[in-house]
Amino acid sequence: MNATKNKIKTLPRVLLGIAGLLLLIVLFYPIWQIQLTAPQYPEGLELYIHANKLTGDVQIINGLNHYIGMRELHENDFVEFTVLPYIIGALGILAIIATVLNSKKLFLIWIVVFLIFGIGAVIDFYLWLHDYGHNLDPKAPIQVPGMTYQPPLLGFKQLLNFGAYSIPAIGGWLMIVSAALAALAFTIQMKFKKNKI
Repeated sequence: MNATKNKIKTLPRVLLGIAGLLLLIVLFYPIWQIQLTAPQYPEGLELYIHANKLTGDVQIINGLNHYIGMRELHENDFVEFTVLPYIIGALGILAIIATVLNSKKLFLIWIVVFLIFGIGAVIDFYLWLHDYGHNLDPKAPIQVPGMTYQPPLLGFKQLLNFGAYSIPAIGGWLMIVSAALAALAFTIQMKFKKNKI
C-alpha cells in the first residue's frame, strides 16, 4: 500500500514523460525571437535566441544598434548561453527518470525546480532586455533625450521608426507546452490523491 502511495498515477506519468522529452527537443530549436520592422527594412530583421547561441540578422542589428548607443550582441557576453543548455537538459532528463522510476517524490521535486527555473528565466530575460535597452553609449551618433530602447518582454513596442515584436519561437512554444503538461500532470495527481483513487 505504501509503495503504491509513492507512485505516479498512469496519466500524470505519461504527461510527465512527454514534458521531459519536449524539454530535450527544445535544445535543438530557438526559444525566443525578436522581429524588427521598419520602412528601410520591409523584409524585416530577425533575432533568434537559442539555449546556447544567437542566430538571425545579428550583424545587421549590431550595426544599427551602434548608431543609437546600444551594445553589440555577442554570445560570449552571456553566461546564460553556457549554463542554459545544461539546465534545460537536466530538467528533461529528471522528468524522464521520474517517469521511468515512477517516483512521485522525483516528480514533485521536478515540478518545484521547473517552476523556479521558469520564474527565474523570465526575470533574467527581462533584466537582460532592460540593461540592453537602457545602458546606452553617451557618445552615440543618434541621441534622443529620454529615449530608451528596451525591447518588449512579450508583444509589440515601437522603438523610433522600428517596430519590435517579441514572441516565443519553436523552442519557446515547446517549453510552454511542457509547462502546461506539467501543471496538468500535477493537478491530476493531486486530484487522485484527494479522491484516494
